[in-house]
Amino acid sequence: MKHLRLFESFEDIDSICKKYNIENYTINSDGTVDVDGDVYLSSQGLTKLPLKFGKVTGDFYCYDNKLITLEGGPIKVGGDFYCNNNKLITLEGGPREVGGDFYCRDNKLTILEGAPREVGGYFYCNNNKLITLEGGPREVGGNFVCNYNQLTTLEGGPIKVGGDFYCNNNKLITLEGGPREVGGDFYCRNNPITSVYNLFPDYKSFMDSLDYNYIRGTDIVKLRFQEALDEIGIKLPEKIKGYNYI
Repeated sequence: MKHLRLFESFEDIDSICKKYNIENYTINSDGTVDVDGDVYLSSQGLTKLPLKFGKVTGDFYCYDNKLITLEGGPIKVGGDFYCNNNKLITLEGGPREVGGDFYCRDNKLTILEGAPREVGGYFYCNNNKLITLEGGPREVGGNFVCNYNQLTTLEGGPIKVGGDFYCNNNKLITLEGGPREVGGDFYCRNNPITSVYNLFPDYKSFMDSLDYNYIRGTDIVKLRFQEALDEIGIKLPEKIKGYNYI
């Protein structure tokens, strides 16, 4: 009797679980596998996940493989989810809920479609090829790290970050679309926008200043910028690195 597109029988699923030392599992009627505990599939040379998972109460490890997709990944992970150091070009097929941290750094992602909408802990998507944060989580309980990508905007990124927000080493010319609330510190070093951001005492004052709509690509509307700086008692610089006054 066939229960799964990928597998011939429940006996096959048992055999695969044994091969990868997966314990405390339940095979559901649709052939998905729930695991009460952790799943370790890292450093196995995998090009695809060997099972179709349902819920995993602990951590799920599939880093250091050759995965290009998370198809078959768990729907819900109670702990941390590690899919870093693969060849992923999409997060589709990955978990929709993650109670702990989510690691998808060091892949080939250009977008975050398929990422969970909420992550209880940290979210690491650094060292990819991201050109947008669209599709990523809207709330992150810990740090959000998107360093070393190709971002020019933070549009589509999380609304709320409980810890620190890191967007260093991108191509950001504005922070519009950035989180409304950051519980920790905000870091945007080595971006064009850094020379503007550093004029302000904190993240909130900078984000408030954007209401003056003074950034137009790589141009700054001088009069509006002056008004924004006057609001916090900062003198207008003669020039801003990476920008032109208009």
